Amino acid sequence: MPNVMFSSPIHKDKTVYAVAGSHTQTILTVAKENHIPIDFSCGDGNCATCLIKVTVLSKKGAMAGPLTDKEVQVLKEHKKISDAEIEKMRVEDVPTTPWRLACQLVLRDEDLLVEY
Repeated sequence: MPNVMFSSPIHKDKTVYAVAGSHTQTILTVAKENHIPIDFSCGDGNCATCLIKVTVLSKKGAMAGPLTDKEVQVLKEHKKISDAEIEKMRVEDVPTTPWRLACQLVLRDEDLLVEY
C-alpha cells in the first residue's frame, strides 16, 4: 500500500495510506477523499490550479506514468518543463520534471511526497 505524504507551508502535513495498485485514482481524488485542501478549478488538466511538486520516496525510483498530453501542454505554458525535458521524457518513458497536475497524476505503487 503506497503512502502519500501531503505537505504544505500553510497546512499540517498529512500522510495517507492509499489503495495499492488501483491505477485509477488521481492525487486530486485521494486528496479530496482525505480532506486535503489542494486547490483545483477545472479538475480536467486545463487550468494548472492543482499544480503540485512530487518527489518519489520509495526505492523504486520512477514516478507513476508519463505525463498526459494535457500536463505537458499546461506545464510548458507555465514554464515548468522545457522542450528538452519533454523530448527526454518521450524517449525514456519516465517523467523528467517533479511538477505535475494533481488531477492528472494517477497514483501507482510508489510512496510519494506531494507538495502543494
